[in-house]
Amino acid sequence: MKKHEGFTLVEMVISIAVGMVIITAIYAAVNMGQRSTVNVERKVAAHQDARAALELMSLEIQMASFNPTYASGVWVAPGDCTPGSGNQNYGGIQVATEFSLTVESDVNENGVIGGTDNPNEVITYTYDSTNQYITRSTNCSGGGDQPFLGDLPSSGKPRTVRVINTTAVPVFRYFDTQGADITAQLPAGIPNIARIDITLWVETENVDPNSGQRRRMVYSTSVIPRNHVIKD
Repeated sequence: MKKHEGFTLVEMVISIAVGMVIITAIYAAVNMGQRSTVNVERKVAAHQDARAALELMSLEIQMASFNPTYASGVWVAPGDCTPGSGNQNYGGIQVATEFSLTVESDVNENGVIGGTDNPNEVITYTYDSTNQYITRSTNCSGGGDQPFLGDLPSSGKPRTVRVINTTAVPVFRYFDTQGADITAQLPAGIPNIARIDITLWVETENVDPNSGQRRRMVYSTSVIPRNHVIKD
């Protein structure tokens, strides 16, 4: 008679155990890879949004006090855009604080600032620390405060970043021609502004699945509003 050999119960149990260990290891590797991919995608999205915001802010702030026709009394009161601001000596920087900046420029070179016929000539950037986002307002053309970097949590729109600047890390800092920080001297020191530092301290909206923390990043640049420096 032939002897038929097979796997014993112990061998079967060991085989199943080894298989489960291998499957678990593969699952863990795949899961970690997926988490890393998601984390990279979130970081890239936050990076792109912050960099794009910083570049646009730089371009628009650099144009402050652009007045190619040398029109007098051209600067308007921020907020209601009343012609003939009482602070004409402020030029095209009518508001300058650590968390808000209003710049004006005669973009279409017609000697008039603001109004529906002159969009994007009065621009205000404001940091909302409560909702952790920055708004951009073209208040002389009825644009209102629009989300610029980040958004209201209640908007229902996807948010890639939160802006987390503090008094220790303000969005805007101001310097004179000698490089001295004049932030504390504003608004009286507005005519002396020769350089504006912009800092965007942001974090990803979603938590990193690996660390359980939001990824934080800092972006900064210096802007020289040349027209403001030589406006006189």
